[in-house]
Amino acid sequence: MNFNTCDANWFLAQYKPNSHHIAARNLARQGFRIFLPMQEETKRARGMFVVQMRPLFPGYLFVAFDKLHGSYRAVNSTYGITRLVSLGDVPTPAPADLIRQLMLRCDTEGKLRPQEMLKAGDQVTLTKGPFTDFVATIESITPDQRIWVLMSLMGTQTRVAVTAAHLRVR
Repeated sequence: MNFNTCDANWFLAQYKPNSHHIAARNLARQGFRIFLPMQEETKRARGMFVVQMRPLFPGYLFVAFDKLHGSYRAVNSTYGITRLVSLGDVPTPAPADLIRQLMLRCDTEGKLRPQEMLKAGDQVTLTKGPFTDFVATIESITPDQRIWVLMSLMGTQTRVAVTAAHLRVR
């Protein structure tokens, strides 16, 4: 994905339920640039924990186009898209600073990267997975962004690997 924000405004488009891949593919086929920030989410399925990629803003993606050329009408009629978020009949651009900051936090595929402010010794709370709401201490951060935390389970220190997206600094 090309996330160059200099030459066009970014707008918010609402897509149909569970249709983010369809909407993104069809917009890209028409020549629109899209930005769909994704994050990892851990869910329990059939007794196992499964990591899936989910949109950061469920139901919405960003589309870049020049509003003056009227190309936004094609977005509204794209298969998978419900509508552009508008005030009245005219689509409203998303704040440029918000888009720029989101893009800085994402890799080239739109996946949200972990926060870089974490360091060894920080107290954190786990926000996802089987240890949700457990308090832990960061032991180390590996070059591939895996974070090893120490938590107290049944009276012993246990070492667990997590991603930064699943942590909240206390």
